[in-house]
Amino acid sequence: MSNAPVDHGRRRFLTIATSVVGGVGAIGAAVPFIASWNPSEKAKQAGAAVTADISKLEDGQLIRVEWRGKPVWIVKRTPAMLETLTKFDDKLRDPASEEPQQPDYAKNTHRSKKPEIFVAVGICTHLGCSPTYIMKDFEAQVEGMPSGFFCPCHGSTYDMAGRVFSGVPAPTNLMIPPYMFVDDTTIIIGEDEGTA
Repeated sequence: MSNAPVDHGRRRFLTIATSVVGGVGAIGAAVPFIASWNPSEKAKQAGAAVTADISKLEDGQLIRVEWRGKPVWIVKRTPAMLETLTKFDDKLRDPASEEPQQPDYAKNTHRSKKPEIFVAVGICTHLGCSPTYIMKDFEAQVEGMPSGFFCPCHGSTYDMAGRVFSGVPAPTNLMIPPYMFVDDTTIIIGEDEGTA
C-alpha cells in the first residue's frame, strides 16, 4: 500500500463517471426491452381502421376494401334495391336484425347509417366463404328479388341489406363492421363516432 495522499477530486470524478456510464448503459438496455412490449407494425395494421373513398361509387356498384384481413363491401344501393328491402321480410331468418351482427346504428331495415350506402364484411356466416354480389338476375336464387348476395359454396342467400334468407345453411345475417362517414365521399371502417 502506498502512503501517497488520497486525491479526493479524482476519486469523485471516477465515481461520477462510472455512475453516468452505468446509467447510460441501463437506459440503453431498458429502451429496447420496453419497446418490445409495444405491438408490432403488422399487429397495428391488422386492427387499424381503413379509409375508403366512395366519391366515384356509382349506383349499384360494389367496391371491396380489406379490414383486419377480411373483405369489406361497400355498395351504393339504387332506389329500386332499397324498395325490395321490406318486401321479403317473411322469407328472412332475422328480418329485424335481432342477432348482434351489427352496431346499434345499423339495426334498421337497411342495416346502415345512410340507406343508399351499405357496408358489410363480405364473409358468409356459414363456413366463411365469400358470397358473390349479383346486381341483376338474382331471381334465379330468390324469386322476385332482382339483386342480392349468393354464396356458391353451400347456397346461402342474402338480400341487399345482408340479411340471410330462411332455409339456407348460413345461420345469421352478414356482419356489419363499425364505420363512420368523414364526409360525403369518405368512410372510415373500423371506427365509429363512439370509438374515434
